[in-house]
Amino acid sequence: MEDETYCKNIAGEGCGLKKVLNVIGGKGKPLILCLIDDRGPMRYNELRREVFGITNTMLAQSLKELEACGLVRRTQYPEIPVRVEYSLTEKAATLIPILLQLKKWGEENL
Repeated sequence: MEDETYCKNIAGEGCGLKKVLNVIGGKGKPLILCLIDDRGPMRYNELRREVFGITNTMLAQSLKELEACGLVRRTQYPEIPVRVEYSLTEKAATLIPILLQLKKWGEENL
């Protein structure tokens, strides 16, 4: 049995690492995911206050991209004024332990 080489064909077509970085790369996306995991469903303004240094445009774009790839669920309630909450999908929940490991590594090594 051949040992799997994790960096074989890195960044090539079909590379899982490249796919993940394309989805969660960018300012604030990992922080958005971890905040929602920690606090539960959050509204836009709550996220804006908590994610330091992110602009309104960047936050809105990040949320749309995370929703489009199936990591964040946007729920709009039929109320006036309209209430919208963002929560994690089951797929995102499987990513959180990996992000927390990266956080721990950063605290210990950077």
